[in-house]
Amino acid sequence: MKLSLIIAWLLSFPLSSLAQNLKDMKTNQTSETEIRNVIENYYFKGIYEGNTDILAKAFYKDALLFGDVNGVPYFKTAKQYIEGVGSRVSPEKSGKEFNAVIISIDIINSIAVAKLNVRMYDFNYYNFITFNYIDGQWMIVNKTLTNVQP
Repeated sequence: MKLSLIIAWLLSFPLSSLAQNLKDMKTNQTSETEIRNVIENYYFKGIYEGNTDILAKAFYKDALLFGDVNGVPYFKTAKQYIEGVGSRVSPEKSGKEFNAVIISIDIINSIAVAKLNVRMYDFNYYNFITFNYIDGQWMIVNKTLTNVQP
């Protein structure tokens, strides 16, 4: 009898209100375009040119970066990372190869993850960039990276 009452009580709640609406979870084409813009015109361009003003526009001020470079642990704040980009010879000025591509972008509601491959100097970086939609714009809130030997 108790089990029947519990089941009846549970069935009285609409199940659709408990699950996220799948329609809302589909990739929003406008969001993907905006994220691609941030990656290509601020992140990639800032790295390539060594332009810290452009690069800083892609990052949330308290973003963190983690990973490893040739097995050595890597941790920086966005500020440290951007300063480092500004203090090195840019790939543009070095004349060395720079090839950066977006492998994938996944978006659900106000979060997104982009998988990128950035080849520069003698590095073959794979990045996982986490975005959050903050104050009307997509911003990088986290970056993880590793260098893969060819």
